[in-house]
Amino acid sequence: MTDPVRRSIGDDVAAVPVVNIANVLTVFRIVLVPVFVVLLFVGGGDETAWRISAFVVFAVAAFTDQLDGRLARQLNLVTDFGKMADPIADKALIGAALIGLSVLGELPWWVTVVILAREIGVTLLRFWVLRYGVIPASRGGKLKTLLQSMAIGLFVLPLSGVFHTAAWVLMIAAVVATVATGLDYVWRAVALRRSAA
Repeated sequence: MTDPVRRSIGDDVAAVPVVNIANVLTVFRIVLVPVFVVLLFVGGGDETAWRISAFVVFAVAAFTDQLDGRLARQLNLVTDFGKMADPIADKALIGAALIGLSVLGELPWWVTVVILAREIGVTLLRFWVLRYGVIPASRGGKLKTLLQSMAIGLFVLPLSGVFHTAAWVLMIAAVVATVATGLDYVWRAVALRRSAA
């Protein structure tokens, strides 16, 4: 079965199959989200072995986030399903991790609220300007995602001392990047609407 999305290869036009390596990795990431949550909460979230296991699952999921998009572009495997499922998988992973850490008392709720509010707001902005064009991901947005993943990963690990301080430094940087890129998306969305009008 193939997706109706088409791609051009030289003079040939071939159908892009929905079942391809990039989409499989995206679905795999979605499947890993509940696995990560269960491991994070085993033993009340206080058992070192389970926290390390949760970190490994989170790290694998975060790695597939970088890998699936790159493969889709390099191998010309971009599909409508991938465009829809990839951001859902990203937000599910980050959202589940932030909420889980806040429930466990590892991360203040204000951090979770700020990051999730930005993610939801940018998604709504994309829909708001969809008829006028697409707002592409910026370098700042990619840096934001990297900082969030690194900071969350460190918070998942049972760290203390200087390592816990390093986790906080990364998390503050992630929050700053989150807010800054959110404001940038607002500016670009308004500019796109005005130019289209």
